[in-house]
Amino acid sequence: MMARMWGKWIDCRVRPGARAAFAAGQRRWAAIADQPGLVGQVGGWSPADGRALVLGLWADEPAYERFMGERHDAVAETAAQRDTWTAIRVAAGPVVQTVPISLPDALEHAELLRVADCLLRPGRADHFLDVQREVWSPGMAAAGGLLAGTVTRLAADRYLVTTLWSSAEAHAAYTAEVFPGLRARADVPADVETLTGHVLPLEPSWRVLGPGPALSWRAAGDAPPRSRPTS
Repeated sequence: MMARMWGKWIDCRVRPGARAAFAAGQRRWAAIADQPGLVGQVGGWSPADGRALVLGLWADEPAYERFMGERHDAVAETAAQRDTWTAIRVAAGPVVQTVPISLPDALEHAELLRVADCLLRPGRADHFLDVQREVWSPGMAAAGGLLAGTVTRLAADRYLVTTLWSSAEAHAAYTAEVFPGLRARADVPADVETLTGHVLPLEPSWRVLGPGPALSWRAAGDAPPRSRPTS
């Protein structure tokens, strides 16, 4: 089996008045662009509450662990963000579904990130993932502007569903015209106990693209990737 891509989700509560300092530090993470195994990293400010949110994608867990063990702390010290936030939550895990297109290209060109942080009801993970494939995938295929998507397992019953969009306008059209029908068909409450959603305009200066070349990974499982996950 090919390697499983690895996802990382960072949620920072930034101190009042420290937003500019945090953003300046976030731009310093551009130093990891040459890190072997980095697919890319994007992030921005939550319009709802001002949180800083960052999604990182790695070719596999060993590449991520090498970075964490050998380089992360030095780059974090240079970024000097520790005094800018009051709380930080970090979670990471394997990507279990993905859109079978170029994620590096999507990370480079996306203007908006939609996120559904889902805590599932016990025993509902298999059904939840089936719904991602069988309901959301065909529906999303008809929605213009979707560039890529991933489903990352952050814990036994916690899944992070992310989609990258070409523009806020394309995402707004999907939300108004396509999403309500898909959500009704998916019967989200049957699988999901709690859901925290974000619609995140991406900060161009926070974007970090990995060194390439094209990846040879596959999402978990032996079948070729075939889903366009969303939620």
